[in-house]
Amino acid sequence: MAVVSPMPATPHPQRASSSRWPRDVEVPRMMSSITEIVEEPNPNVVDDTIYVAVAKDVNDSKLNLIWAVNNFKGKKIRILHVHVPAALIRLSKFATYVPIFLYISDRGKYDILYDQLEQDMAEADNANWVTFHETIKRLKAEKEAINAIRRKSSLESQVSSTELKVKELEEKILFAVDLLQNYKNERDNALREVEELRRKQGESSGTHVLQFFSEFPFLEIQEATSNFNPSLKIGEGGYGSIFKGILRHTEVAIKVLHPDSRQGPSEFQQEVDVLSKIRHPNLITLIGACPKSCILIYEYLPNGSLEDRLCCKDNTPPLSWQARIRIAAELCSALIFLHSSKPHSIVHGDLKPSNVLLDANLVSKLSDFGICRILSCCNSSSNSTTQFLITEPKGTFAYMDPEFLASRELTTKSDVYAFGIILLRLLTRGSALGIANNVKYALDTGKLKSLLDPSAGDWPFVQAEQLTRLALWCCEMNRKSRPDLCSDVWKMLESMRASFGGTNIFGLD
Repeated sequence: MAVVSPMPATPHPQRASSSRWPRDVEVPRMMSSITEIVEEPNPNVVDDTIYVAVAKDVNDSKLNLIWAVNNFKGKKIRILHVHVPAALIRLSKFATYVPIFLYISDRGKYDILYDQLEQDMAEADNANWVTFHETIKRLKAEKEAINAIRRKSSLESQVSSTELKVKELEEKILFAVDLLQNYKNERDNALREVEELRRKQGESSGTHVLQFFSEFPFLEIQEATSNFNPSLKIGEGGYGSIFKGILRHTEVAIKVLHPDSRQGPSEFQQEVDVLSKIRHPNLITLIGACPKSCILIYEYLPNGSLEDRLCCKDNTPPLSWQARIRIAAELCSALIFLHSSKPHSIVHGDLKPSNVLLDANLVSKLSDFGICRILSCCNSSSNSTTQFLITEPKGTFAYMDPEFLASRELTTKSDVYAFGIILLRLLTRGSALGIANNVKYALDTGKLKSLLDPSAGDWPFVQAEQLTRLALWCCEMNRKSRPDLCSDVWKMLESMRASFGGTNIFGLD
């Protein structure tokens, strides 16, 4: 492509008309384009323009340019950049090529302008696209900002509403706390009134029961026992000797205090105070007493103690497993009665088979209340509703609550522990000392069946296992882990007793 550069020369009017082209001049045979750079030439003024062809390397045509400038002063000089190597053409033909060169030169500037416009339009399009995308981003950002403002407003409204609700709830809670405190005060007052009424009722009830309690003179008791004939002695205990007698046409058991007995007047009075005021089918009935001689008179129970029957004393027949379950249920009933006694709970404190007596029908009756203890609300701890009494441990070691031995705090759960030991003895007829560990080992190793007392008959293994687990539960070292007699133990024992009905309790044909 050729590029034309206009170069104004020094004006010289005298030589304007006398200029001549050399006969032979180097011009390009082919050109691609001519470009106007400084000013647009006038195509009608051909004589005022001098065209100088230069090679691709301008330095090669330097002398031609100098020559043209020196010889054609005042003329416009156009430089023709020739891509094709120069060749000689005759001056006579030069005029033929000049219009072509001029046309190409004119077209060249339009092509450049078109290219420039096209480039500018492309750049404008790109700028428009960038602007468009930026606008879209800005609109999205504005939309998100508007949504954020709306969400903020909504959240602020929700926070305000929540704070209002929280305030209302706090007011309601404060009101409820005040109301609860008032109810608590009313309840405490009501409980105090009820406790006072129960105390008065207990005193009244005790006075009423005492009407059935008789005091017997010593001479009458001496006559009833044939002057305490040794042949009428039916038992010996820590308190003293027990004689069988006929008192006012009724068979009775008469317990006489030994002078060197471990128990004394306080135990005597304790048993009188308790048994003279309560009645239950499974508690021995106190008929009367001789206070001066510390003699107690009970109903007579011909089948001796549970200890005697477990040992088959005097060749008595063994108790069947049905009778043992029934006796366990009866003892549970008696303990529930004592523990729920009003106005104060009663803890037997010396529960063992030798203190469980059997009547003619093998109905069990709990006896020996000499060391029983009465619990009151004032004995309960500040952080617990469990009532307890701090006292020196008394009773039979194998049946004593380990926690009572350690803390000296006697509770109703102490009777539950002893009851568990009795259950294990009813199951196995084994010795009380260490029986809980032995039975637990047999249960864990699958040898429980070999430990059950065979003299009780063919134990139903499912019920025997249930009874064993119940007994071990009662024997838990921690008293808080032991079951409740009413809600846990009684329900299971009563269900077992009902399952076999009126079976022969002697285990005989």
